[in-house]
Parts: sequence; structure tokens; C-alpha cells
Amino acid sequence: MASLKEVKGRINSINGTLKITSAMKMVASSKLHKAQEAIENMLPYERRLYHMLTNFLKSDVSVESPFIVKREVKKVAIVVFASNSSLCGGFNANVIRHLTEMINQYAGQVGKENILVYPVGRKVADAVKKLDIVPEGDYQHMSGKPNFQEASELASALMTRFLSGEIQQVELLYNHFKSTSTQVLTRETYLPIDLSKTKEMADAGNGEMQSDYIVEPSVETVVSELLPKVLRMKIYTVLLDSVAAEHAARTMAMQIATDNANDLIQELTLLYNKSRQQAITNELLDIIGGTMS
Repeated sequence: MASLKEVKGRINSINGTLKITSAMKMVASSKLHKAQEAIENMLPYERRLYHMLTNFLKSDVSVESPFIVKREVKKVAIVVFASNSSLCGGFNANVIRHLTEMINQYAGQVGKENILVYPVGRKVADAVKKLDIVPEGDYQHMSGKPNFQEASELASALMTRFLSGEIQQVELLYNHFKSTSTQVLTRETYLPIDLSKTKEMADAGNGEMQSDYIVEPSVETVVSELLPKVLRMKIYTVLLDSVAAEHAARTMAMQIATDNANDLIQELTLLYNKSRQQAITNELLDIIGGTMS
């Protein structure tokens, strides 16, 4: 059995850890509140824009766009979102594991040299280098401080490479913020736009897929202006979504760590009291034994 001094030292050590995890939980909770407000304000706007766009593209009016053209995939780009720091449970590990599976999948189809990875976040950038893939740019700062201008520049770069035919498909991989306790790992095709899924998205939203719009000057003009805006907004929305999911994951991880520290302190305190009581009892027995002798 550990000595009283050792048990007391462990209790003090865990108390120090408890203070750290409790403080980190409060910080993460505060950041989560701001990030949650941002994504909840942005998501309905982005979805409505997307619904309007796809309504035009699915309407009876003949509208053509290079962004909906499916071509044989010879080179693919993957934009993956994670965090710059750890201590957020399985948030980064889940993304990295799924990214590895995607790379292995596409490596068998187009070859590893034809996979372009855009890592947003230091953790996934480090993981990409370990997979012997050179990252397409440095986007670590975007994960820490979401910025529409930088997200728009990333979207523009992807659209330019897609339109030029350099890449034929772009995929997004990120954690979707569903609630404080739930983050859903999400993989979706960014380009080309898949119109077959728009009905499903509408049913999951408000169930409306009406295309009864009065458009001026023309549907073609509106779509040509609206589509790049929607694609830029999509990258920014996904970035906000991933950041909110990160803070939610860290809040829950620190809450669990704090609860475990409290439980461990209670167990050690009980052990300390029992050991102390036993030591006192032994001393009394020694005194009584010495007196009787």
C-alpha cells in the first residue's frame, strides 16, 4: 500500500491537473458559444443560396454551367479541415483516419501522385506530410481564425483549377457541428456540383424545392453570378462548421477529463483517510501494547 505522503502527493498533482482541465473547458466553452452563433447564422443563408442555385439548374430552363459537368477523374483534390491543437478527443484522429482511407482509395484509381490535398489545420498538415504527400499550400491560420477572404481565395483557386481541367473532382472532409456532444464526420463532393442530391438536401432542410421565380435579366446571368458566390460561401461555411465542431469536441474532452479527475481525487482521498486511520490505529495498538508490557 502506498504511503500517506505518496497518496497526498498524487492528490495534489491531480488537483493541479483538475484546475487546468477546468480552465480549458471554460475557455473552449466560451469559444464554442461564439463559433456556434457564427455557424448558426451562416448555415441557413448558405443553404438557401444553394437551394436557389440548384433550383435554377434543375428547372425547365436550359442553363449550362461548367461547374456541373462530370468528367473522367484523372486528378482529384481533397480539402480537409482539422485543428491546430490537440486535447479535443478524437476530433483530429477521425479526420486523419478517414483522409488516409480516401487517399488509399484514390491511389488505386488515379495514382497517389494525382491526389492534391489542401490541409486546413496544423494537425492534418503534419499528417499529410507523414503520408508522403506535399500539401497544396499552408492554411493552418484559417483553422485558428476563420476569415471569409481567405476562404474565398481557396475556393477561387479550386474553381480555377477545375475549370482549366487540371483537376476533375474536389472533395471536402470535415467534422459537422450537430450539437455540443455530437460531431459528424462529413465527406461531400464540392465540384462538380451533384444535382441529384439537391432534392435530398431540400427534404432534409425545409422540404421546399420550388423553382417559381421571376428572374431579371435572365436565369443564365443570375446563375453565372450566383454560382461562384455559392461555392465561395460553401468553403467559408464548412470552415465555420469545423471550428464549431472543434470547440465542442474540446469542451466535451475537458469536461470528461475534469470529471475523471474529480472521481480519482475522491478515490485517493478515501484511500488516504483509510491509510491514515489504519496508521493511527496501529500507533494506538503499539501504545497499548507497550503499556501492558
